[in-house]
Amino acid sequence: MSSSENGAVWRNWAGNEEARPRRVLHPASTEDVAAAVKDAVRDGLRVKAIGSGHSFSGVAVAPGVQLRLDRLDQAVSVDAETGLVTVGAGMPLWKLNPLLASHGLALENMGDIDRQTVSGAISTGTHGSGVRFGGIATQVRALELVLADGSVTVCSETERPELFAAARVGLGALGILTKVTLQTVPLYALHARDASMPVAETLGRLDELVADNDHFEFFWFPHSETTLTRRFRRLPGDTPLSPLGDLSRRLDEAVSGPAFEALNRLGTLVPRLVPPITRFAARAMSSRTWTDHAYRIFASVRDVRFHEGEFAIPRAHAAEALRELRKWIDAHGEPVSFPLEVRFTAADDIWLSTAQGRESCYIAFHQYHRMPYRRYFDACQRILGSYGGRPHWGKMHDLGAAELHPRYEHFDDFVALRNSLDPSGVLSNPYLDRVLGAPPAAG
Repeated sequence: MSSSENGAVWRNWAGNEEARPRRVLHPASTEDVAAAVKDAVRDGLRVKAIGSGHSFSGVAVAPGVQLRLDRLDQAVSVDAETGLVTVGAGMPLWKLNPLLASHGLALENMGDIDRQTVSGAISTGTHGSGVRFGGIATQVRALELVLADGSVTVCSETERPELFAAARVGLGALGILTKVTLQTVPLYALHARDASMPVAETLGRLDELVADNDHFEFFWFPHSETTLTRRFRRLPGDTPLSPLGDLSRRLDEAVSGPAFEALNRLGTLVPRLVPPITRFAARAMSSRTWTDHAYRIFASVRDVRFHEGEFAIPRAHAAEALRELRKWIDAHGEPVSFPLEVRFTAADDIWLSTAQGRESCYIAFHQYHRMPYRRYFDACQRILGSYGGRPHWGKMHDLGAAELHPRYEHFDDFVALRNSLDPSGVLSNPYLDRVLGAPPAAG
């Protein structure tokens, strides 16, 4: 096990969270992780594993011992017949997807970026869109974890099922994931269709659009009257592909990267220009169709940095909540330079999943990282919270255990399990102390 950068400042991708760990370790095996935890206990330090640093919340901030899982990034086993695939918990999705494709396999669903590690994605409840599909954690079939005392355990539906029900979206609070077994599906393609649509039509046709497409989502710049709808239809993996051409892809990257960065910098200097800039951006969103393997369509490049929050609300309240958000933005003259992103997922049974027990609409709100965001994010949290909104664990919010408790049927069960596995808070940090409550014997 190697160590590096002890005492150096770590920052997440957005730059809004940072830590100066006392110890930085790069474990290369489960045994290394177990030894690191035992050493932390001996030295009275807390320990956290981090992935790619793409969480906007403090869920993975590690002021004590920081475990970087970049050396736990290999495939352990691939069974092309059953689709069961076991990988090291530190494997990033951008590496996992082509590995699966080489075996004729794919994730059943995924989010819109692929920078996260497998463990980070499932631990925070990362999701995609498609009301017939769950988040990435629903594809997990077994987990290997190192617990707070340094012992190693495995959980699944048949082995320690209570731990499995909790640890699939475990926030890093129950143990440090070292191996993840996923149920994959045969490789498939998507036919993608991007189309502009008036806001009123999109909101009026939500149920139809969600039901008629395997995957449906849309983007809405709040100062405009236009949404960009995105519809994906699943096709067999041997479907002839017609991917975006190199020119179109480079143009996309330029428009969503340097050009959008320049417009946001201008809006930061002159906030009154933000509404016309976003209306221009909305008009620039083009209609198009293409077909490619799913993982190449689901994930997109995000080069312009931003802050982000996201809440999951019951699907039935989607249009009403979006209209209320727009009403607040218009009434307060808030300059919002990034679009709202709206997605839909199936219900699941994972204890602290944001989709536990209900079909969900996810509404993500963003702001350019150089612009003020606090008032806007507070309003989004209040409005979406009024619909029973559950915050994405890897995105920005300031709710605590008292506010979160009534929103989760199994909140008490999760906390009780955490308290039994880690009564001293070895695996905790300030964020987890806030959202779960402090462990009973924490110093």
